[in-house]
Amino acid sequence: MGESVAEATIIKWVKNVGDAVKLDETILEIATDKVDSEIPSPFEGTLVKQLFKEGDVVQVGTVIAVISSDASAAVETPKTAAPVANKTAEVVSAPVANVAASHANNDYTQSSKFYSPLVKNIAKQEGIALAELETINGTGKDGRVTKSDILAYIPNKGKGVSVAEPVKEVAAPKQNTAVTASSNGAATTHKQPAIKLMAGDEIIEMDRMRKLIADHMVMSKHVSPHVTSFVEADVTNMVLWRDKVKSQFEKREGEKITFTPLFVEAVAKAIKDFPMINVAVDGTNIVKRKSINIGMAAALPSGNLIVPVIRNADEKNLIGLTKAVNDLAKRARANKLAPDEIQDGTFTLTNVGGFGNVMGTPIINQPQVAILATGSIKKKPAVIETPYGDTIGIRHMMFLSLSYDHRVVDGSLGGTFLRKVADYLEEFDINRTF
Repeated sequence: MGESVAEATIIKWVKNVGDAVKLDETILEIATDKVDSEIPSPFEGTLVKQLFKEGDVVQVGTVIAVISSDASAAVETPKTAAPVANKTAEVVSAPVANVAASHANNDYTQSSKFYSPLVKNIAKQEGIALAELETINGTGKDGRVTKSDILAYIPNKGKGVSVAEPVKEVAAPKQNTAVTASSNGAATTHKQPAIKLMAGDEIIEMDRMRKLIADHMVMSKHVSPHVTSFVEADVTNMVLWRDKVKSQFEKREGEKITFTPLFVEAVAKAIKDFPMINVAVDGTNIVKRKSINIGMAAALPSGNLIVPVIRNADEKNLIGLTKAVNDLAKRARANKLAPDEIQDGTFTLTNVGGFGNVMGTPIINQPQVAILATGSIKKKPAVIETPYGDTIGIRHMMFLSLSYDHRVVDGSLGGTFLRKVADYLEEFDINRTF
């Protein structure tokens, strides 16, 4: 599921108890956040037991089903699952196999801690025994050892040097009521008003993703005091450059170049200049991110939004950014994203111009502290400053809007960062190569 994913919801059992299961055949469908995934079987045999029912939320690493390679094995009728918190992993002996666990890395199964298959593989390759692995302080959820933790440990292996203490993962609580201060200073809660149905009204139940989005948006407005700043940018050079190279780019690279990778490139550069925009808030502490992982909001055919993440965007050239943007957007529309591909974003970009909007006031994607909206590009008459005086010409103009968390980003930082993004777009080299 990826190191940053802690739990998943079982959407549908594709195989029922008693069904034959082939190697790599889909057993069930699960959902993590906004991503649905099909889970293949690591073994061939008969599904003899389902330990959770559809709709249950299950922790990563928990036994969810049992497959037997013995054709005569007795099957058990599915039972109603106990609450996740009270569920214990079932011990399965050969020839019965655990769907949730890999048959590799058995040396590490005696630990009471959870280690991902990737971490166990690295430990095995580096000769790190279980006792030594358990001394590594993890920075993942609940102190889990991540890939980064074990890779950071390897150079200091045997030197008695410990890795850094884990950084507490911040998750803002869901809130169903708004809290404000009354005139006398007391806290006041506001509940959503009752809805009166009128003739001809139709009731449409939110799907699972829309419910997640609704909760996340309300939580973000409760957690962060939002401020939005705006700038207008002259992107004529950028537009003319794209028009000039797009055919050649597609022919050579096999990819269509849109404006999105150009926006991502400018944002990554500006974050380098103003790293305090690339932070998260943990109580009274500010977590300054080292990685620049830019999420890009993508509209789905259902009308919902999903935010796949371009990791280490500052380390990619324009070709790499274009391929990453196109790949993530394509797989997002086809519901083919992996759960880990929508995790760990540090800044978000949303292109409201794709809907014909000139500007927007986006809601911050928690636990980030800023989100940039790019408006539609319009031809406008504009004043052009030249060494020979001012003149008026037709220019390609667009609005950029930045919503930021006023707890840690003041108007000076937010406004200066936004202006820097606009500067990078305006100063685009019309003669650059790709």
